[in-house]
Order: sequence, then structure tokens, then C-alpha cells
Amino acid sequence: MGNSMIQIITKRKTREEILELSVPLFARCGYDGVSMRDIAAAMGLTPAALYYHFTDKENLYLDVVMHACRERSAELKGILDGLGSPWTRLEEYVAGLARLNATDKDFLRLMQWVMLDSNETRQYKLAEHVFRDQFVAVHSLAAELDPRHDAHMLAVSIIGLVFFHFEAGTTRQFMPGHRTQQDNPAVLAQHVIGLLRNSLGKSDEGTRYRTVADKSCLK
Repeated sequence: MGNSMIQIITKRKTREEILELSVPLFARCGYDGVSMRDIAAAMGLTPAALYYHFTDKENLYLDVVMHACRERSAELKGILDGLGSPWTRLEEYVAGLARLNATDKDFLRLMQWVMLDSNETRQYKLAEHVFRDQFVAVHSLAAELDPRHDAHMLAVSIIGLVFFHFEAGTTRQFMPGHRTQQDNPAVLAQHVIGLLRNSLGKSDEGTRYRTVADKSCLK
């Protein structure tokens, strides 16, 4: 193997290490709370070494979010693209998403910062290159579950029901009725699926709601 090939492999490995080590930094501080100099220092690198792999902080940040999502959500995408019934895939997806949020705190915190980012250019890039494929799969599943519902809103609700439970975790523990077992991802998944089954099962009510919502949008 030639020296040039060895150098390429080394650079790729180093780049992957930087991405993985940057996940907890951005998860803790967000995009605005950490600088390239901070990241380089945390990894024992010079700023020049960091800039060798990434042109600027935004380039690093976008690649970090992409890396985190690619590594952690591949299984979820496989569930959504599977051959099971819509409800079976939904149950497996919700359970998997709940487990991910419960066990990977850095991923959860990173996603919280991503959602708080008001920079539309970065949000557009993340929507196009990181989140679109999985959201399209959830959107398609939502349309299968009940074509009379707004698939976009239903897809957002499915994801949001899981994420918000964990995003509000610190505050929620001080609220009336909180019990430790509610923090179990399996319990949450069962709860979310129960809500969705009860809601989507009321087809006439769902149709009336959609009609009212559509009319209000036209005013």
C-alpha cells in the first residue's frame, strides 16, 4: 500500500474521531457556545489542525449533526422502510426513538440545540441533508395509517410526542403525578401508541377536525 493511501486512511480516521468527539461539545454548548479554538483545545489539537479537516465552525457543526444522526438513526430508518404493517412499523419506530432518547443524552441535547437554532440557512441544510429522508419515511407511514389526516402534521406529532417527553424531563419530574416508571422508554412508547390508536381510530372525528382546520387556513 502506497504512502498516499496510508495518509488518506489516517486522515479519514482522524476526521471521524473529531466528529465523534465534537458531538458532546456541541450537545453541551450549542452552536454559539463553542468556538473552533475551544474544540481544538478539548481534543489536544492546534486550531490549524482542526481547520485542515473543516473549513469553518459551520462546516464542522453540520458534519457533526450529520454524523450523529447517521450513526444513531440508521436502525430507525430501516424500521420505517420495512415490510411490516403500518401499525407494526409505527410501534417499532416509536419504541426505537424512545430508547435512543433515553439512552443517548448527547444525541438528545444536540437535537434540542438544533431545534433552537434560528439560522435559516443552517436549518435548510440540515433539513435537506440530514433530516429529510427519515421525515419523508415517517410522513409516508403517517399517510398509510390514515390518509384522511394531514400527513405532515401527523408525522411532526409522532416525532414530537416522543422528543418532548425527554426534552421536558428535568422539569417534568417536579410536576404533579410524576412517577419513575414514566421515564421508562417502553412505557412512553406504549403511551404514545395508545394515544395515536385512539385518535386515528376515530375516523369521523378526525375528518371533521381536518375539515375545520382546512377552512380556517383559507380565511
